[in-house]
Amino acid sequence: MHNKTLVAVAAGLGLLALPALTGCGSSDTGKPTDSRTVTLVSHDSWSVSKNVLKDFEKRSGYQVKVLKDGDAGQAVNKAILTKDNPQGDVLFGVDNTLLSRALDNGLFQPYQAKGSGTVLPQYQVDRTRHRVTPVDTGDICVNYDKAYFSAHRLTPPRSFADLADPRYKNLLVTENAATSSPGLGFLLGSAAQFGDAGWQDYWKKLKANGVKVVDGWEQAYDQEFSGSTQGRKAGGDRPLVVSYASSPPAEVIYAKKRPATAPTGVASGTCFRQTEYAGLLSNARNPKGGKAFLDFLLSKEFQEDMPLNMFVYPVREAAQVPPDFLKYGPQAKDPQTMAPDRIAANRDQWVKTWTSLVLR
Repeated sequence: MHNKTLVAVAAGLGLLALPALTGCGSSDTGKPTDSRTVTLVSHDSWSVSKNVLKDFEKRSGYQVKVLKDGDAGQAVNKAILTKDNPQGDVLFGVDNTLLSRALDNGLFQPYQAKGSGTVLPQYQVDRTRHRVTPVDTGDICVNYDKAYFSAHRLTPPRSFADLADPRYKNLLVTENAATSSPGLGFLLGSAAQFGDAGWQDYWKKLKANGVKVVDGWEQAYDQEFSGSTQGRKAGGDRPLVVSYASSPPAEVIYAKKRPATAPTGVASGTCFRQTEYAGLLSNARNPKGGKAFLDFLLSKEFQEDMPLNMFVYPVREAAQVPPDFLKYGPQAKDPQTMAPDRIAANRDQWVKTWTSLVLR
């Protein structure tokens, strides 16, 4: 979930240069070699434990081929451009900020995955046509560098409004809302917080307060942010970054020497709830295999495997979450949310306006 930057798409979805695919398998064309192969197209953050995937392959008789196609929006955009001759059978990683774009462009064919009844009601969408299957959820939130704020005897920000306070001048780095999934989520969170009339004034204040904008999550978190392991190595000097509520547990679990507490914290009043979906691609070459794979994504085994692989929460009711994940990366208690139809009606214009206000 941490590496889902997206390519801005013109209103008419003009053709873009399409990068080479990377992934697992014997072919670079993305075409299954036979009907026993099911091909998953995903963003780069797709991950699953080897034994869990092998168990699915053994039980189903399908071999899974994974094509990692860059960041989330890039994968969605390419899937739309190639929907008549798709690279795979299933696309994973389209989130609620881009869902309407995928559905409006006829990217998926209907299928109600087995286990759909176990999905918590707040994550269910498209209930009459079943074109997408909810898979995971997480919160886009501002993270802060605990050491910086302690050394400067400064209370970390807690809310969207706090970020515009002069005390935090030149401390925040965020991703471009036109090129980044968390950047877009942060913009939508501010629109949910301040309303149609207020979010523009808010961003004017952030700009005046020295917010730094970079293209994507990796650059923001691993290069600019002073609180992450990679950011410290890169000399990052921004102690506030738009990331995820699940970033702190990653800093603990992947540390060479596990710290007693996470070195980073979450500004709980800056969160926007993100949900990711998967769908059976229109014109999939192996729709039967694709349906079996969608069933697998809602299985208890996969849902409970996700947190420590992709650092996201399951959407399946009663799925168990590892204690370390709950301890260091609890879900936001009251995140901002936005109805899919409101996102669909406003997203492109908001991004255009945001670009004019913040980048020009």
